[in-house]
Amino acid sequence: MTQTVNVLTHINELKKVWRDQNFRFTPDQQLQMDMLMQARRERVDYFRSENLVWKGPYQSLKKIRGLDGIEEEEDD
Repeated sequence: MTQTVNVLTHINELKKVWRDQNFRFTPDQQLQMDMLMQARRERVDYFRSENLVWKGPYQSLKKIRGLDGIEEEEDD
């Protein structure tokens, strides 16, 4: 796996530069973006292979645990 720190931060910075340059990369920027995207794909594939991603439907913990902030009153 490619060791890159803050991949998403660098990708977002390059996207901003891309927009500022009329949606064009220089050859060096394109090479850097390709490398960062490959590193991101490898990282996501690693998470999937190690079952470190949630694959089920989204359920709020408040609904699951009954923590919606409403307390039920007990009758005496």
